[in-house]
Amino acid sequence: MKEHYYDKLLNIKTKEKQQGFHKSLQYHRYEPTPYSALEELFRHYELKSSDRVVDFGCGKGRLNFYIHYFFHSEVIGVEMDEMLYEKAMANLERYIRKTKNRKEKIQFQCCLAEEYPINPLDNRFYFFNPFSIQVFRNVINNILRSVEQYQRQIDVVLYYPSEDYIYYLENYTAFELIMEVKIPIIYKHNPNERFLVYRLGE
Repeated sequence: MKEHYYDKLLNIKTKEKQQGFHKSLQYHRYEPTPYSALEELFRHYELKSSDRVVDFGCGKGRLNFYIHYFFHSEVIGVEMDEMLYEKAMANLERYIRKTKNRKEKIQFQCCLAEEYPINPLDNRFYFFNPFSIQVFRNVINNILRSVEQYQRQIDVVLYYPSEDYIYYLENYTAFELIMEVKIPIIYKHNPNERFLVYRLGE
């Protein structure tokens, strides 16, 4: 129900999952974060209009449009699959037509996650298990190098977090867990149905 409601509100099409398996073993199949899960996350986790959010493996852009619409933050979607990237760009045109917003605060980049150049303004990073631990490590290291050059507070948000991601952040980086958001009811049946928010710096 919420999938239809929010897609209609934002004038986008993000409901269908990617069929089949991804041709790269390092990159996982696209599946959007459920809107009900996003509602729960943002009941507890605050974004500001000054934040710049990067969604790795953004698919058709659901998270990007949701955040922009409700929080007015700048959002960047990084997607390596050209077909999904084109669907995100088509969604952008529909979203702009509906909301009359300008495009400057929503961008999509078609590239490998580890090749995305971290911007000094990027400060919030979202991952819904988009790729292998090897790629995740490379992306986190890119983020850490950026922080060495431009000191700032960084948050990493994991949905349906993989044990490999958690282990790496907690044992090989200075990120600290600041929040766990469990999805009501379904968490009891599936303990992966949660968000973890890790922070670096204050």
